[in-house]
Formats: sequence, C-alpha cells, structure tokens
Amino acid sequence: MKIIVGLGNPGNKYKNNRHNIGFRCIDYMAEKFSIPVNKRLCQSDTGRGLIADQEVLLVKPRTFVNLSGNAVACLMDKFHADPDELLVIHDDLDLPTGRLRLRMGGRSGGHRGIKSIINCIGSQDFYRIRIGISRPENTTSRLKDEEDIIDYVLGDFPSNEADLIQPALNGAAEAISCILAEGMTAAMNRFNRHGAI
Repeated sequence: MKIIVGLGNPGNKYKNNRHNIGFRCIDYMAEKFSIPVNKRLCQSDTGRGLIADQEVLLVKPRTFVNLSGNAVACLMDKFHADPDELLVIHDDLDLPTGRLRLRMGGRSGGHRGIKSIINCIGSQDFYRIRIGISRPENTTSRLKDEEDIIDYVLGDFPSNEADLIQPALNGAAEAISCILAEGMTAAMNRFNRHGAI
C-alpha cells in the first residue's frame, strides 16, 4: 500500500492558503477516485481506496505542517510501511505557481514539514511531489525575511493565480496515477520534462 500524504494545516482559516496545496490535492483525489477521507488515524484524516489498481491510503495530517512527521511516522509504523511506500505532496517556494516537480529522496529544501517527516521516520528516501507557489518578490532565496515568508505561505492565492491551481491539482493526481502504474522514473520523465500540468 502506498501512503499518500498531503501537507497542510487543519481548519477553515487555512483552507485556501498556499501552504495547504497538499491538503487540496488530497481533497481533489478523494473526489476524483471516490475515496472518502473521513477516518481518523494517527492524528490524521485518512481514506483507503484504489488508484491505478493499487491500494492507497490518502492522508491529511492534523498536526499542522511543522509537526507532520509525528502523524506520518505513526501511520508508517501502523501499516509497517517502508520509506519508499510513502509519497508526500507539498508546496514549494522555488517553483513557479502551479508547476509540478517529482523527486525521490533528498533533503528538506527548507520545508519544515518535510524536515519533520525526515526526522521522525529517520529517512529521506520517500517520494515527493512539489507544487510551486512562487516566492514573494521582496525576499531572497536564503529566506532571511522569515516573517514575510510565513505571512506569504499562510496567505491565499491571489485571483490572478487561481486559474493555475486546478490544473496543478489535476496534474498531481495524474502524476500519482502514473507513479502507481508505471513507476517513479516514468512519471519523472513525463511530468518533470514537460513541467507538466
């Protein structure tokens, strides 16, 4: 079984935040693949079902982004899952809004949710789907304006970017179907090459 985790913060006030794009992907897939995400396990909303004829567990941790590892580690222990059975969807400041990038393993890239997962499961070797949210123009790549970054990721997408979000959600769902049916290498070749949404 593949554990598919979307990162985000619980509660209506965060629902449309940039930081919650992972949650929105899970909600989109739950509807698209008819997998209700309504069972509470390991401080998470979860749902079991099939995508591309493969059993999956869709997950929205309720621990808030920065503590996502607590929920993920609990689920991996409960289902005896290895790191390569975990796929995490999260926002990325260094990609243009709506752009997808797939990768296997690597460091956190400064994302605190990914850092928490790495620390809690003791491995970097899990799949990632990064969805671009762009970077505010008045900050640098070194994140020295941390307060501005926090305000930015906890803000909603502006109206001029709204039309980029739905294709990104659909692209992420297609990428996950491709990973499950054909493997990560095939999915990376297809989606990373075309920037694919």
